[in-house]
Amino acid sequence: MASKHFITLILLSFLISISGYSQNKKQPNILFIAVDDLRAELGSYGSNIVKSPNIDKLASNGIQFNRAYCQQAICGPSRASVMTGARPETINVIDLFQDFRDNRPSIVTIPQHFKENGYETVSLGKVYHGSYTDDEMSWSRKPIKVKRDANVPEIEGGYALPESQLMYLKNKIALEAKYGEKLIRENWLDKGPALEAADVPDETYDDGYNTLSAIATLNDMVKKGDKPWFLGLGFKKPHLDWIAPKKYWDMYDESQIPIATQVNPPKDGAAIGLSESLELRVSADIPKTGNLSPELQRKLKHGYYACTSYIDAQIGKMIQALKDAGQYENTIIVLWSDHGFNLGEMGYWGKATNYEIATRVPFIISAPGVTDRTKGQTSDATVELVDIFPTLCDLTGLSKPNHLEGQSLVPYLKKPTTKSKKPAFSVFPSPALREWAARPFTAPFRTTFFMPLIEKIETKVANQMGDKWDRKTFEQFVMGYAMRTDNYRLIIWKDRRRPNDTPLYMELYDHINDPYETVNIAVQNPKVVNELVSLFDKTY
Repeated sequence: MASKHFITLILLSFLISISGYSQNKKQPNILFIAVDDLRAELGSYGSNIVKSPNIDKLASNGIQFNRAYCQQAICGPSRASVMTGARPETINVIDLFQDFRDNRPSIVTIPQHFKENGYETVSLGKVYHGSYTDDEMSWSRKPIKVKRDANVPEIEGGYALPESQLMYLKNKIALEAKYGEKLIRENWLDKGPALEAADVPDETYDDGYNTLSAIATLNDMVKKGDKPWFLGLGFKKPHLDWIAPKKYWDMYDESQIPIATQVNPPKDGAAIGLSESLELRVSADIPKTGNLSPELQRKLKHGYYACTSYIDAQIGKMIQALKDAGQYENTIIVLWSDHGFNLGEMGYWGKATNYEIATRVPFIISAPGVTDRTKGQTSDATVELVDIFPTLCDLTGLSKPNHLEGQSLVPYLKKPTTKSKKPAFSVFPSPALREWAARPFTAPFRTTFFMPLIEKIETKVANQMGDKWDRKTFEQFVMGYAMRTDNYRLIIWKDRRRPNDTPLYMELYDHINDPYETVNIAVQNPKVVNELVSLFDKTY
């Protein structure tokens, strides 16, 4: 009898070990693709101009969210929000020089959560922003960095062409002589041309090189094969400058690229809501004041589209490598952009607003076993990037940290026609009165070639606000809170120190009749405004 019990125990132990092994093998991997400044203008999003076959194919194999919104339309805060699953104000990251770990040292990030639950986690390229890469807490291993081919040219200032490098160096020398090296370095004013089309291999620039390194890292993790993995691959383009190998420029006929026709700020919109395209104007060959010529606008859009197609090609390479490694059928793929980008719409070039084009982002999820029956469908529900963290937890069966402020999108993946369950929220502090890092203008910055534009901006805001105008208040403490519902965008401008006071200004845009947000109708629709403010107070 004892012998029978012993054999039974051995069999049970064997079955349990086999079951555990099977579950481990079935635990999905995650390919986490972050793109910088990519607006929702792609083939799968209805563009007849942009060539994005690989992203389009990914959309056809997953669910595309047509109305997804970032939580702040600038790199650092948006990425910190995504990676922590918390809103920018919660982690107190609203400009490019704030580290969420300083403010919330114990908060758990997406890769950290997966690392703590048995995943190998690794990143290449721009996943977090800048130096705030959270290496110790988020990532379990270093990536493999492949050796560049000997034929790849040297880069200087981000440029491959000698003439671009020369313009960069001349501009840097001239500006340092005029303003001093410290001011130029701290404010990123030493730029070369805004565009470059060099006949060079993809890996000449960081995005192509990081893709090759990501593929090598993937293959190394697969070879070891002892853990499921989370691989973050971040692309820097189509962020300015618009630099891409010439073959991607050649995909477009510049003469056929349309320029923006909505070239005025919203009628009766908040003067504080738009800057004067400072991020673009810092480039050495872009006018520092005045309008851009139609020819220049078309060339700039050509560069943005070339960069988009360059990134699309790298995404195609990564997904093909996933298939070649036999990992595609067991890998969740998430593609998201940290924010959109105005290409002349509203007369503006840049992100850093609370409006639709800057806050709406491409967002696609392919989840084997979940989206198999719904793949290729789209969701029109309003969703947020802060929803990524809880969604990945549900897709992999992990518990959700208590601090998460988003909601799981698994119901939308299973049934894309599911209606919106909540609005989407974005914030941005004083866009007109901060430079492109979202920092208030410093005294030294005001002495640069941007002085006439800054004076123009301040005059415009002061004239609109009247007795409410105070430079320090508007520059440092005013926050714009945007709420996007199915039909409307509401923007509430408040002094953050006095959140319960009457708003300084209100904007309301009717997306049924005015999808491009050309006219602020807040004054004419007090009932709608009151209803939406009440909804904002209940849900934000």
